[in-house]
Amino acid sequence: MDPTIQPVRRVVNASPTAVAEVLANGWLYATWVVGASRIRGVDPRWPQASSSIAHSVGLWPALLSDRTFSVAEDLPRRLELRARALPVGQADVVITIEPVNRADQSLVSIAEDVASGPTRLTPKAVRQWLIRTRNVEALRRLAMLAEGRSAVHVDAQPDTAEGDAGSVT
Repeated sequence: MDPTIQPVRRVVNASPTAVAEVLANGWLYATWVVGASRIRGVDPRWPQASSSIAHSVGLWPALLSDRTFSVAEDLPRRLELRARALPVGQADVVITIEPVNRADQSLVSIAEDVASGPTRLTPKAVRQWLIRTRNVEALRRLAMLAEGRSAVHVDAQPDTAEGDAGSVT
C-alpha cells in the first residue's frame, strides 16, 4: 500500500482479541463495512489468507455482488484485505489493532486505497477524503460491535471528544 495513505484511527474500549473476533466473523462484515449491504457466503477458512467473503454492495435493487479476499492475516494484530466491487474497482485495506495502556482498550486503524478500476481515476485527494469519511463510520460500527453495543442500544454513549477513548483521528 502507498505509504502516503493516512489511516483512520480510533481507540476502542475492547481488547485486541475482542476486535479481532469481530473481524474474524465474516457474517458481521456487512454490519461494520459501510456500503456492504448483505453477506452471501463466508469461506469456512475466513480470515485466513486467500479465503473470501461473498457480499453485495449498494442499495437494493442496484446491487453489485462480489467478494472480499483476505490477503494476509495476523490477528489480533493485522488483517489485509482486497475488497472487490467490479466493475467499479478493487481496494486494498489494511486493518491494524494495537493494545493501548489498558488491557481492555485497542487502537484500531484502517488504511485503504483504490487498487484498480475506474475509481482509480478520481484524484487521490478526493478519493482519500471519501474513503476516510466512510472509514470513520466503519470504525465507529466496528467499535460498537467489539464493545458489545449495538447502534440501537438505548444506553449507548455518544462518541467522545477527540483524544478520548472512542475518538477518531
